[in-house]
Amino acid sequence: MSTGHRFAFVAIMLSVALASIDTAIANTALPAIGADLHAKPAASVWIINAYQLAMISTLLPLAALGDIIGHRRVYISGIVLFTAASLGCALSPSLALLAAARVAQGVGGAAIMGVNSAIIQSLYPPHRLGRGLGLNALVVGVAFAAGPTVASLILSVANWPWLFAVNVPLGLLAISFALPGLPDTPRGKHHFDRVAAILNVILFATLIFALAEAAQRAPAHIVLVAAAIALVFGVLMVKREAGHPAPMLPVDLFKLPVFALSALTAVCSFAAQGLAFVSLPFYFETILQRSQVETGFLMTPWSVVVAFAAPFAGRLSDRYPPGLLGAIGLAVLCAGMVSLALLPPHPSVLDITLRMSLCGAGFGFFQSPNLKAIMASAPRERSGGASGIIATARLLGQTTGAALVALSFGIAGRHGPTLALATGAVFAGAASIASGLRLFAPSHRTRRREGGGDAQTPSATVKPLGQRAK
Repeated sequence: MSTGHRFAFVAIMLSVALASIDTAIANTALPAIGADLHAKPAASVWIINAYQLAMISTLLPLAALGDIIGHRRVYISGIVLFTAASLGCALSPSLALLAAARVAQGVGGAAIMGVNSAIIQSLYPPHRLGRGLGLNALVVGVAFAAGPTVASLILSVANWPWLFAVNVPLGLLAISFALPGLPDTPRGKHHFDRVAAILNVILFATLIFALAEAAQRAPAHIVLVAAAIALVFGVLMVKREAGHPAPMLPVDLFKLPVFALSALTAVCSFAAQGLAFVSLPFYFETILQRSQVETGFLMTPWSVVVAFAAPFAGRLSDRYPPGLLGAIGLAVLCAGMVSLALLPPHPSVLDITLRMSLCGAGFGFFQSPNLKAIMASAPRERSGGASGIIATARLLGQTTGAALVALSFGIAGRHGPTLALATGAVFAGAASIASGLRLFAPSHRTRRREGGGDAQTPSATVKPLGQRAK
């Protein structure tokens, strides 16, 4: 790897770590921030919601923009915006201004995560792509695991604005590596559809709002209206982009069986993870009567084992089918979720640690191969759209998991965590099946060989941009 590529990879690791760790830090510090700003708990939740809604509703538009103006420009702009917004968060004197800064931070995070996998694909040859994606998953796992600990350490010596202020020097460091290191990527000749971008924002914002309100058992008319708006704008978006050479919502890529099954695998697996990560702290603290510090340590083995398993699985995915690796890993995750749901009334620390480690090993074994399957199954000129789907599937899965946890508590009360973990096991099992089905799905490369096409051209289903534009 050249010096430029090393600079690029350092920039990627720093920016991805910032975007990943920020969510965990904000979640941990939410009570402290709300108390300092004299905000009610229900209003304080918007510190989290503003970031997530902004990120998920702008991921696909920014990924599409990367295909047009270059992934490098979108990525660097995302780091700059995220860094500036972090400073805005640190200086916010009110909840309203903090939520507004978090919206800007979410858009910056979407620009980073939306084209992240596409940037990595431009740095690694196809036979080493799994290794690059595995290292990326390693950084995400470490950042996610370190988030609560970092937040606790900062809050022990400083007040909450420093949680966001520490992003500024790290963001500037990422920019200093990104400017000389990130490569230019080929640009599409199609235009950016602003109307489709607006439709996309409304679609995903109302969809996530409907999920959250349904989980909180809000009045039915609120949930139905939000869901109806999401459905209408989804239909309008699909109609708007019919015939477009590179639609923002990449419906054409979902015609590729491996791509569609990989995206479904991602949504189900991240839903399982979300169900576990949101429900387990309640289980440890309210049922097992563990302290917050103890709960943090009990949650750590999952993320730590993911961090170790992901690079190993990434290397294996360069030699073995991702469908097979994913099916094995997710079957292990399913078994781990079942074992957590069946914990005895008074489990030991070792008992919990072993089960959490089993879940982490299964999740880590799936993640890198699945990322490679999504990126490799899409035509290279559509790497931005494929990268956007990776981030969107992750956020959709995690949001769905969190919503189902709230629903589980509403249904089962004190036994809500057990119901949530059992539901997570079902999602992990479904993800394992979806992953295994990829072994029997023809890839676009197979169809090209059967059709006698050039091995370097995209599939018959997804034609080259120039050809589609004629």
